[in-house]
Amino acid sequence: MNDQAKEIEAACSPEGGCGSDELYALMVLGDDMLPEFEDGDVIVIDPSGQASDGKYIVAEHNGEYTFRQLAIEDNRFFIHTMQQPNIREELVNGAADIKGLIVQKTAKNRRERKKYY
Repeated sequence: MNDQAKEIEAACSPEGGCGSDELYALMVLGDDMLPEFEDGDVIVIDPSGQASDGKYIVAEHNGEYTFRQLAIEDNRFFIHTMQQPNIREELVNGAADIKGLIVQKTAKNRRERKKYY
């Protein structure tokens, strides 16, 4: 399990201290989601948000938590990185695997930029 997956799992778990509907923040690690999300950006996740096609989500996939973009086709749920949008992986349990919706991002230098989703 990579460091980002461990951090997401800790935040998403009951032991992470967040209620099931509370927003929580995580730092983006790596460049899989460039150009939209850079290494070091802080993302805010709403676990009760309604995910739809094209939204950025936190999902449980292959026993790990991951941050990806969602694609929905024929009622099937897929996730992919921004770097490789054509390489998609299906969420086995569909919407049940989605653990939260990205609702805000703040760059490393907060004055630099903030974006809402």
